[in-house]
This record gives sequence, C-alpha cells and structure tokens, in this order.
Amino acid sequence: MKRIMSLLAFLLMSWVNLSQLQANTLPYEKLFTNDRLRIDLIFCGNAQQEDVYLAGYQHESIWSGPKTGLVEPYGYGNYVYELYLGETCVFSKGFNSLFQEWTTTAEAQTVDKAMTTSLWIPYPKTELRLVVYRRSSQDGLLYSLFETTIDPNSKLIRHGAQQNWPIYTVQEKGDPENHVDLVFVAEGYSKDDMEKFRADCHRFAENLFAMAPYDQHRDDFNIWAVEAVSEESGTDLPHQDIWKQTVLNTHFYTFYSDRYLTVPDQTLAASLAANVPCDALYVIVNTDIYGGGGIYNYYGLSMSDGKYSAEVFVHEFGHSFANLGDEYYDNSVTYEEFFNARIEPHVPNLTSLVNFESKWKDMLPENCPVPTPQVPENEGKLGVYEGGGYMARGLYRPWMDCRMKTNRAPAYCPVCQRAIVRMIEHYTR
Repeated sequence: MKRIMSLLAFLLMSWVNLSQLQANTLPYEKLFTNDRLRIDLIFCGNAQQEDVYLAGYQHESIWSGPKTGLVEPYGYGNYVYELYLGETCVFSKGFNSLFQEWTTTAEAQTVDKAMTTSLWIPYPKTELRLVVYRRSSQDGLLYSLFETTIDPNSKLIRHGAQQNWPIYTVQEKGDPENHVDLVFVAEGYSKDDMEKFRADCHRFAENLFAMAPYDQHRDDFNIWAVEAVSEESGTDLPHQDIWKQTVLNTHFYTFYSDRYLTVPDQTLAASLAANVPCDALYVIVNTDIYGGGGIYNYYGLSMSDGKYSAEVFVHEFGHSFANLGDEYYDNSVTYEEFFNARIEPHVPNLTSLVNFESKWKDMLPENCPVPTPQVPENEGKLGVYEGGGYMARGLYRPWMDCRMKTNRAPAYCPVCQRAIVRMIEHYTR
C-alpha cells in the first residue's frame, strides 16, 4: 500500500512540476496587468457532497504576488485553483477553507451549509479558464470541483472601491512585487480604539520578528494595516449570549469550540484588503479572551491582548502563511478525521510515513530511529515523534515541542522554519 501511495505522490508532484514548466514559458506581461481580480465563490454541501457557485468578481488594486513562478511550488492545500490558457496552466495556488474544516465535523454528517471563499489572481488581459480542485481525503489526489471562463472585459466585473478604510503603514521595506505584503485588519475596534489598533499592529510585528526565522527576514516584509471601524469593541461570544456590532462579525465558539475564533464570511474579510497590496491577511480581534484561528491562504486571526497573544499570533500565522499543521493531539478540537493517516498529509511538518521522503527525511541526523522515542534525552533533537494533527497515533511530528504544538515552546522547530523560509522566498525571489 505504501508503494502505491508513493507512486500517487510522485505522479502528483510530476503534474505540479509540469504545470510550473508550462507556466514559466509565458511572460507575466503577456497575460496579466499589474492589478488583481478577486473571485468570490460560495462553497456549500455537507460531509458527503460539495458544490461551488460563482458569486461575482471584483477588480482590485495592485497585484503584489510573484510575477515569475506563477505556479505555487509546494503542492499545499486541500484545494488548488488554476488558470489555463488553452491547455497550458499559467497560474496555480493552493488554499484551505473554513468550509473544508467544517466538513470534518459531526454536524456536517446531518446538516447542509454554505460558506464564502474569495480567491485572488493577477488581473488577466485575455480570457482564461479557472478550475478549482479539491483534494480527496481518500487518496490525496486533486479532483476538479468547479470550472468557469473568466472574461476580463465582462461588464459584470465590479469596479470601484468596495471599502475605503484608511491604510496605515506599519513598515514598508520595498516594492510589493518582491516582498511579502502582510495586511493586518482591525476587528472589534471602535473609532476611539484606532490608536490602540496601531500600537497593537506594531507590537504584533515585533512579536513576529523576534521569532526565527522571521528575525532574519524583516526586510522581506511590508506590513500594512486596515483601520476598519466597528460600532462596538470586542467580538461575539455565542456560548455566553454576547453579541457585538463589529465590521467582520467574528465570533468564538466556531464548531462549538470555546477558543476557536473565526470570520464566518471570508469574502467580507478579503474585501477589507481591496485597496492594499496583500499576500497574507491577518485579522487582529480586539479582545483579551484566549483564541484564534489560521487557515492557509485564507486568513489568520487571534486576540489582540492577553497573556499568550504573541504566542497565539505566531502560531496562527504559521498556519495561514506557511501551511504549518497543528502538532498537538489532544481532544480540544471537534474534527472527526481531519487527516487521513493512510496518505501523506499536505502540510510540511506532519508525516504519516507513507511518503516521508517528501518531508524532512533529508534533515534527520544519521542513524536517527524512525519513529523516534519520546524520551528526555531527545528533547531538542530532530526526529519523527508520534502524535500530531489531532491524532495520537498514525501521524508524526519533527520535534518534541514546537511553536505549532504548545505555547510553552520557545520557537518553531527546524522543519517549520524551513517551510516558512521557503514561503518567504516564493514571494520575494
């Protein structure tokens, strides 16, 4: 079985590499303008059935993503969206979504739901075909889920600003084209709270750049802040019957988990970044209640204050920016089977050993036992330790206690650091 799964993984990576080769043969300027297009979709269904519908298009400001290597190189994400010119793939990017997470809960077995997701692409000069793929939890392969043709001259593409909130510069280090453009969005900050929001943004930036490997890459980041004003301060606490009038309608108790804080309407969050270069979207929620969430190429968010605000921010940004998986395996989440241990997970810091060669096998010290015993003498040593991805058995993590596992961990492990650096380089080189 492992040999079959390894072959499937090889074929998938061969497909990704071929897509990259095809995309890189066409210059950016031939296909795209310097602006970007937001594609708003509605994902709906349940644990057994998923459908996608087009909600609309929005012309937005500058495209700040890479202009070379337009196919994301790592094969991350439970979804991948691609643009085709004829049969040639000219753009590809992976992402995760709140809807996909919900489909792994018990509720999705008996209830139908719909959730929004917005995708960003460079604004095309010619008609291109958009295909959205979903990764099967059974075999790990990508299957077509939605397809449409994008006509850049369509009169139904909305132009003009949807949002006009002021943009505050936290730090500007250079051209958005070759920098990571991180956007902080204010949530639950009233007009009188805006000075606090700016201070929180600077504090979050310092928390980020105090942590390896970001400490060596500060000059690779621009950081912008969207000063979105809410009527009330704070966020919703449904399990306590507390409801606030805020710009993004964030709430705790997502999937009935007290500490899971999310934006239910991702398109609304994406629209707040319409007027600013954006490679990574992070919502700072004006509360000191413990909680947050991070979803790859979707958004990250967490509480602004509290004892562990720095730790939670860096953890959630690891999810949303670099697709790092959770390395803990307690019962604090409501997912029933988030990962399938019979296939290799698409996150870089977890393995099922089905295709360990694609993960951190090249980093292991000589004669390292696999699996690696979780004994005190292995503390601070790279290995293959069982437990991670909400599963005590069948999945393995690289470090005894990493930033992606607990708030006690002082740093990301070497595997997570390598994944972060690779993502930074994707946006900057």
